[in-house]
Amino acid sequence: MNLAVMIEGQEGLDWDLWRRISRATEDLGFESLFRSDHFFSLSGPRDRDALETFVSFVMTAQETSRIHFGSLVASMTFRHPSLLARMAAQIDVLSGGRFILGVGAGWNVPEHEAFGLPFPPVRERMDRLDEGIRVIKGLWGQGPATFEGHYYSLKDVDSHPKPAANPQQLLVGGSGERRTLRIVAEHATEWNGVGLNLEGYLHKRSVLEQHCADIGRDPATIRHSQMGGFVIGKDEAAVRAHLGRIAERNPMLGRGAPDEVLAGVKARGWLVGTPGEIVDELGRREEAGISRTMLQHHAMSDFATLELVAAEVLPQVQR
Repeated sequence: MNLAVMIEGQEGLDWDLWRRISRATEDLGFESLFRSDHFFSLSGPRDRDALETFVSFVMTAQETSRIHFGSLVASMTFRHPSLLARMAAQIDVLSGGRFILGVGAGWNVPEHEAFGLPFPPVRERMDRLDEGIRVIKGLWGQGPATFEGHYYSLKDVDSHPKPAANPQQLLVGGSGERRTLRIVAEHATEWNGVGLNLEGYLHKRSVLEQHCADIGRDPATIRHSQMGGFVIGKDEAAVRAHLGRIAERNPMLGRGAPDEVLAGVKARGWLVGTPGEIVDELGRREEAGISRTMLQHHAMSDFATLELVAAEVLPQVQR
């Protein structure tokens, strides 16, 4: 099991903190670093800093030398796929082949309304995701690309530079059974299931495997990852203390008795407990087929918690 740090970049992330997180992720031994793609806070005041996702990756490419890093996930409604393809390829070159482009269909209505971005019905958003991925892969490939879709098109274009990684890694996030998992089967090198407990993951995995069978793809060629929150401490009091630090950034998690909140987030797939308990749960998830877990680090400036994970969880789970 590889462990990643995942940051909600719209929740007060500034340049100094992002630099420190990038360096700490590498120095502490985590395999990778991911961040969200949003324009303003989803859980607090909208005047919180929200670094632009792809600009921030340029810093990470230069501040680190080992870790993989990427978007979890970039909304296809925010940028034209030709722009996404070019940015991703050039960040990948800058980092020496360490960039992972994660994409999704988009979901947060208030952001689209506030910034004047169209928010189509779900069917159109899924169509745009599918077409957008075809555009991205066309521009990453060798030779001139031509594509004629309903929403996007390419006309005999050869974009340079190409990604350094071959093949370039493409992650698709989400777990919709009819469209999203079909898109994963057709296009993705990695599938990220968000907000799934182990039982939910196993069901979605079976659906993905059926889509792979329908198109003749070996499901083993798709990496399975999972992003979710975590609450850790050396004992029960320390677990509650970490929950309190998370609630300072996400007040919704401070409403209710701590035991009830912890039980609720655990039911939604969060990792909760002592290092030993989290190691055991990660082992169960790895056995089920998940090979990368992105730890949603809500209390972003809480480096002591990352150090605890690095000291007492990483050595027992990371291959």
